[in-house]
Amino acid sequence: MAERLFRQAADGRHQARSAGSAPGPAVHPQVLEALAEVGIDAADHRPRRLDQEATDWADVVAATCDDACPVIPGKRYVSWELPDPKALPLEQVREIRAQIEQLVRQLVDELDREAAAA
Repeated sequence: MAERLFRQAADGRHQARSAGSAPGPAVHPQVLEALAEVGIDAADHRPRRLDQEATDWADVVAATCDDACPVIPGKRYVSWELPDPKALPLEQVREIRAQIEQLVRQLVDELDREAAAA
């Protein structure tokens, strides 16, 4: 969810890629539905494992998990402790989506300010 919500909020000014320490085989249906409700089609998303290529590419690592997420030395790191939506009903996934939307807006605003100051 975070990647797609970030892309929507950044509107091309910044980029995002999603990766996880233990990704499942597909996006959870209730996540797809929650994103569709805010105009995001994520049906083409394929979960991928967090690897060296992904960490090398990133300027900022936004972790949306607890202790399962590795800290990447030398990278700017923000921790968003959120529950895994995989076994949650749509109503709770909507709540997580709302939290992520708020966190993403804050990060995009911060990145915009940094870009303007550079």
